[in-house]
Amino acid sequence: QVQLVASGGGLVQTGASLRLSCAASRRTFSGYTMGWFRQAPGKEREFVAAIRWSGGSRYYADSVKGRFTISRDSAKNTVYLQMNSLKPEDTAVYYCAAGFDYSGNDYSSMSTYDYWGQGTQVTVSS
Repeated sequence: QVQLVASGGGLVQTGASLRLSCAASRRTFSGYTMGWFRQAPGKEREFVAAIRWSGGSRYYADSVKGRFTISRDSAKNTVYLQMNSLKPEDTAVYYCAAGFDYSGNDYSSMSTYDYWGQGTQVTVSS
């Protein structure tokens, strides 16, 4: 069983930065993809970013490209989401997720991920 614990959310103003962390209980995530999704009130959960643990390839939603950066720390089994130039439309609960990295995976699809963290709230005021 894999446990993911997301943290780092908060209330910030437009243009500010936040860094989310996702600490994972698994000893190694080699062969896994780690992703961040978000869900705003009244909206469906949507893809934000993903990183392949082995090799480090990264994928981003168009809405965050150039502002958000996903990274991993293998020694700490932790994935980060650095969020810069935050906008009110970034307000949401952010979830981290993990799934085995199969060839041909759609990293933006929730079905790719088997394990989910509890979510952390990010609120951006205008």
